[in-house]
Formats: sequence, structure tokens, C-alpha cells
Amino acid sequence: MATTATMRDRFAGQLVIDETLRRQLDVPPRTTVQRFFGSCPLSDDARPWYLGAVGEIAVGDILERLPDGWSARHALPIGTKETDIDHLVIGPGGVFTINTKHHAGQNIWVAGRTVLVDGQREQHIPKAEGEAGKVARLLGERMPHPVPVHPLIVFVDPKRIMVKAQPERVRVLNSHEVRRWLKQQPDALNPAAVSDLLAIIDDPALWRATDAGDPAEARRQFAELHDEVRSARGRRRLWALAGMAGLLVLAVGALALLPTLVPLVMGPLFGQ
Repeated sequence: MATTATMRDRFAGQLVIDETLRRQLDVPPRTTVQRFFGSCPLSDDARPWYLGAVGEIAVGDILERLPDGWSARHALPIGTKETDIDHLVIGPGGVFTINTKHHAGQNIWVAGRTVLVDGQREQHIPKAEGEAGKVARLLGERMPHPVPVHPLIVFVDPKRIMVKAQPERVRVLNSHEVRRWLKQQPDALNPAAVSDLLAIIDDPALWRATDAGDPAEARRQFAELHDEVRSARGRRRLWALAGMAGLLVLAVGALALLPTLVPLVMGPLFGQ
């Protein structure tokens, strides 16, 4: 199978975008009526992958704004299954794996190794630790000394994050905090070490081989799907507002008719 020429060419959300599009292949186009009323174009099967892609793209955009000396790589395939490292960041502060979690509008509660999303326990901490461990082993095999790799979990658009106690090895952050947090880390790598690590990380031989397909076409198709999803959401909101406005008009009309209706109804009851 073909692999991207260099891992630097991979874009944020690439693996989950490919999976989203694959799961949408057999979804029939929406009818005119469905479009009119804002029916969502996503299948139930594709929706979690789509949300994951949106979250990874958002974090990728944030990481691209890191200052000089920092670099980010995205959607790095690792292991034997269809898994990847969402983001790998290398800079003066060290090496960091980022596991992105798009839990829009949900409450996040963290206490040590326990993570609850709207009250449901998730295995986010072990997964983040495992990813960092895999990357550390890969780099350690190719560097003259061990390379510490620090795992982060970055939540996108949560309603609230309550951290009672940070996990021992994993840092939990909101997406709007991650760039500032990385820049605040004490220096751990000099420019030469960063350059050496990037040379290793950018080598496709380090990672699981994947079918690169046509990345530009995948991005185009996903952008089109994303626009359709947002447009459908907007239509549903308009219909909801129209429904509320209709109910309000009916209520006002009923109130306006009360002076006329009350005598008509009450008169016969009281012999008037």
C-alpha cells in the first residue's frame, strides 16, 4: 500500500475523515423535502467519526499557530489496528501526544484516572498513556537515549470541565488552553534535538503503512459534507424558531379573543 511521502504531509483528522467518507458511501442523497426541513445528511454510523474529525481539525488549527521552534504532526498511523496519534507536538518543551475528544456541550469530570462524560465513565486516560508509551518506544529505538513523551487529552467545545485532581501522567486541557500551556513548559529540548526528532518522526517507515488515497480529494469531500451538515443544522433551527413564533402568535391571538369569548361561554352558564 502507498504511504504519504512524508508524515509532515498528513493533515489533522486525516484518518477519521477517510473513515467518515467510507461510512457515508452507501448513504443515499437526501430528498428535496429532507433538505427543505434540514434532515441531517450523516448516517448514524458516520456521525461519531465526523464529530471526531471536526474536533481534530479544530485542535490542528490551534497547533498550527504555535510559535517558531514548535512543530505539529497529525493523524500518525500507529499499531496494527486502524488507530492513530491525533497530534504529535515537538518543541522546546518536549514531545507531546494529544488525544482529541470532541464532547460538544457535555460536562467533563476528572479525578485522577477517572473521567466521566455526562456521568458516563470513559477510558480516556489509559488510551492517552498507551499512545504516549508507543511513541516513546518508537523514538527510543532510534535515538541514542530515551525520549520522554508526555500525553495530553484535549477536549473540544465541552460545556464544562471540572478537574478535581489532574491524572498523574496525563494532562487534561480544554482546547483553548492547549497552545498557552505548551508555550509555558520549561525548556527540555534544544533546536538540534528537535530537528533530529522531526527527521525520525517524518520518516514513513516509522509508522504503519496506510493507503494514502487522494488527500486533497478527501479534504474537498469532507468540506462539502461539513457544509451540508451545518446548513441542515441551520435549517432545523429556523424551523424550530418558526414553530415557536407560530405558537406565540396563536397565544397572542387567543388572548386577544378572550374578551369576546368569555361572555359567549360564561353567559349561558349564568343565564345571561
